[in-house]
Amino acid sequence: MPEKTRFNYGYIIAIISFFAMMLLLGLHAVFGIFFKPIIAELEWTRTVTSGAFAFSQIMFGLLGIGIGRLNDKFGPRIVMTLCGLLAGLGYLLMSQVQTVWQMYLFYGVMIGVGSSIYVPLLSTVARWFVQKRGMMTGIVFAGAGVGMLILPLVINQLISAYNWRITFLILGAIILVVIVVTAQFLKRDPGQMSYRENDAPEGGLRLETGDFSLKEAARTRQFWMFLALLVCYGFCFFSIQVHIAPYVTDIGISATTAAAILATIGGATIVGQLGLGSAGDKLGFKRTFLIGMVILALAIFTLLAGKEVWLFFIFAVLMGLAFGDCSTMESPIAAWLFGLASHGVILGFFSFSFTVGAAIGPLVSGYIFDVHGSYQLAFWLCAALAIVAVILTILVKRPVSKYNQNQ
Repeated sequence: MPEKTRFNYGYIIAIISFFAMMLLLGLHAVFGIFFKPIIAELEWTRTVTSGAFAFSQIMFGLLGIGIGRLNDKFGPRIVMTLCGLLAGLGYLLMSQVQTVWQMYLFYGVMIGVGSSIYVPLLSTVARWFVQKRGMMTGIVFAGAGVGMLILPLVINQLISAYNWRITFLILGAIILVVIVVTAQFLKRDPGQMSYRENDAPEGGLRLETGDFSLKEAARTRQFWMFLALLVCYGFCFFSIQVHIAPYVTDIGISATTAAAILATIGGATIVGQLGLGSAGDKLGFKRTFLIGMVILALAIFTLLAGKEVWLFFIFAVLMGLAFGDCSTMESPIAAWLFGLASHGVILGFFSFSFTVGAAIGPLVSGYIFDVHGSYQLAFWLCAALAIVAVILTILVKRPVSKYNQNQ
């Protein structure tokens, strides 16, 4: 009689990671819903308000470089508990904000640091799955897309029923309970259990002698080209993600429809993550990433042409597909370019580059609006940078080292 297969605890890890992504990354991506309510009450400029989000992105990216190493040393339970406490407390304190420095501390530092879960969660999931690593990574990362789909509508309803301050209180309480409690069930790898991973194949993915260290990768042209295109990508996506809600309401579209447009981006993100993202195994990671970059450029040009509501929803579908595709490809491309030996720290640098662009973009776009009273120049700048990103993607090729010249 064959031995009964033991349940793989990795599925518990994946479920917890999915909901953590949905709450923390999903919430972080829909800051634009709070934009006008905060400005209306506190009478700040869009540059100042965008700056808090920009600062949170910088903190998010900086932590991504080191937090993977903390995860390796202490495990995801401690790392996620600390992230949940910081983010939950940050959202609670946002309900009391009165001054600019408070917003930059509560949202920029506490929520930015607390939301830095991308690298540790994906690193943990990668340890639990070998044969299903790509599929499970896409499923877990789709949690962010689900958050972007659901949360704009929920938050808009909460703000309408109560106000933005009460909404921050509710969100902070939910994060403290859900993230901190579920983090206690996280385990770093199958070695912490009484059995080995069930789905790991014989001779599964392994480190190769030709893999690059961070120092070796940083000496290549490809490393810096990919960092540059990720800065452009982050600038484009989050400039629009943060300012699309105020933009469409500025031209007379209702706040409810603006929330629906953001939700559509979230829904299309899920399709991009699970559909286009999974295509990387067949089409190649670079080719699939290039498809996403082209779709991003098309989305921005659709936005520039859009005045009717239906065009904004077409833009939202394209934007979500591009984000889901490119963000899912980021980790596989890091492995494709430089191998697995220093994958975590290299991915941390990739993530940081994206967040540098994501920090600068909304700030620059807010400043352009404050000076010109319009987002048109900002969106044209995004279109130009999207084209630059497409060109850089085409030019990126796998580097050749003394170890892999025959690959």
